[in-house]
Amino acid sequence: MASSLTKDSASTPGSEKTFFGHPRGLATLFLTEMWERFSYYGMRALLPLYLIAPGGLGMSPATATAIYSVYLSLVYLLAMPGGWFGDRVWGPRKTVAVAGAIIMLGHLTLALPSEGTFFAGLGLVALGSGLLKANISTMVGQLYDGPDDPRRDGGFTLFYVGINLGAFAAPLIIGTVGENVNWHLGFALAALGMALGLAQFLIGTRHLSPASSFVPKPLSAAEKASTLRKGLIWLIVAVVVYGGLVASGTYTLNWALVPITLAGLIIPVMVLARIKRDKELTSAEQSKVSGYIWFFVAAALFWMIYDQGGSTLAIFGESSTNTVILGFDFPVSWYQSVNPVIVMALAPVVAWIWLALNRRGKEPSTVVKFASGLFLIGVSFFVFLIPLTMAGDGAKVAAWWMVAIYFVQTVGELCLSPVGLSITTKMAPVKYGSQMMGVWFLAVTAGDCTTGLLSLAGVDLNKTGIVGLQAALAVFAGIALWMYRKRVKELMGTVN
Repeated sequence: MASSLTKDSASTPGSEKTFFGHPRGLATLFLTEMWERFSYYGMRALLPLYLIAPGGLGMSPATATAIYSVYLSLVYLLAMPGGWFGDRVWGPRKTVAVAGAIIMLGHLTLALPSEGTFFAGLGLVALGSGLLKANISTMVGQLYDGPDDPRRDGGFTLFYVGINLGAFAAPLIIGTVGENVNWHLGFALAALGMALGLAQFLIGTRHLSPASSFVPKPLSAAEKASTLRKGLIWLIVAVVVYGGLVASGTYTLNWALVPITLAGLIIPVMVLARIKRDKELTSAEQSKVSGYIWFFVAAALFWMIYDQGGSTLAIFGESSTNTVILGFDFPVSWYQSVNPVIVMALAPVVAWIWLALNRRGKEPSTVVKFASGLFLIGVSFFVFLIPLTMAGDGAKVAAWWMVAIYFVQTVGELCLSPVGLSITTKMAPVKYGSQMMGVWFLAVTAGDCTTGLLSLAGVDLNKTGIVGLQAALAVFAGIALWMYRKRVKELMGTVN
C-alpha cells in the first residue's frame, strides 16, 4: 500500500519518552493513524464487493472497478491540497481534527441505505483522507529535534506499523460484518473506528509538539480573498453544469467519473511540467527533475497494477476462488489483510538485507530497486494469469493463488514504495521541497486514473489478454529502466 506522506519540519521534541523510547505524542498519532486506516481499509475492502453484489448496488465489474479506481485516485489527488490547507490555513493539528470528523461523517453517510447518499459518502471520505494524509505525518516529524534526530526514522517506522495494524484488522472485522451481516452495518463500523481515532486524538493533543498548532505560512488577506473567489467561481460552474444535466435528464455516472479520471491524468503532467519549466531552478536541480520523471512514470505504472489488488483481484476472488480452508469458509474481503501482514513480516527483513548489502558495498542503487519493484509487479500479474486461466470454465481455484499474487506484489512494493518516498525528498528542488511529496502521490493518482479510464472505456480487466498485456508492459518497463540505469543516475547527480 502506498505509504503516508512525510516531510521534514521544524520541530520541538516531546518532553517525555514513554512510547518505546519515543515522545509520548507518537502514541497519540500512532493510534489516530491506526484507527483511521482501520476505517479506510475496512470500507475499501467492502467497496468493490458491495458495488457488484445483488444486495448492494448490482453494478457490472467494469463500473465497480472504475468507481473504485477513481475513488482511490481522489484520495491521493486531494493529499496535495490537503497539505497546502494545513500549511496555509489551519495548521496540521486543526486540519487533522477536522479531517477525522469529515471521514467519520462520510462513513456514516455510506451506512445509509441509499445510492444517492452512498456517492456523497465516498466523496466525504476521500476529502477527509486527503486532508489527514498530508498533515498527520508532518506532526510525527514535529515530535523530533529536526531531521538529524536519531530517533526520527524509528518513529516513522513505528508509525508505519500503526498503518499496517489498522489495515490488517479492518477486513477481518469490518469485512466479516459487511459481507455476512449487513453491508451498511460494515460501513457503520468504519465510522466507529474513525470516531475512536478522533476521540483519542483530541484527548492526546496535549502531548503533541506546540508547532503542530501553528500555521507555517498563513494566507494574506489578499490571498484569502483570491482563493475564496476562485473557489466560489468553480463551485458555481459545477452547480450550473451538473444542475443542468440533472434537470435535462441527461446526467449519468460517467459525467462525474470521466472528468475526475481525466483530471487525475492531466494534473500530474501539468504539475511536473510547471516545475520543469521553472527558470529559477539551477542546472543541477533541472537535471534531477528530469531524472525524477523516470521514477514518476515507473511509479504510476506500478500503482496502476498494484491497486487492482482491491478491485480486479478482489472481484476475481469473489467469483472464482474457493474461500474454504480446512472446513472454514472465510469472507472474500479477508484477502485484503494479506498485504499488510506480509508488509509487517517482510519490511524488517528487506531493511536488514539492504543494510547487509550496504556494508559489503553491494547495495543496489535506487534505480535498480525501482526496476525490481516494477519487474515484480509485472510478474505478479503473470502469476495471476495461471488461476485466471484455470477458472476460465467456471471452476473455483485455491485461495493460495491469491496469496501468492499478493506476496509477489508486496515484495515489489517494499522495493519501490519506501525508496520512492526517500528519493523524492532527495531529488526535490529546494523551492519545491514540500510540494514534491504531493507530486509523489500524484503518481498513485495517475496510475489509478489509468485503470479507471480503461474500465470506463469498457475494457474488461479480468480478461487474460488484458492481464497479460499489463504484466508484459510492467516487466518490459522494469527491464528498460534497468538498461538505462546509468543515464538516470547521471541525471540524478550526487543523489544515489
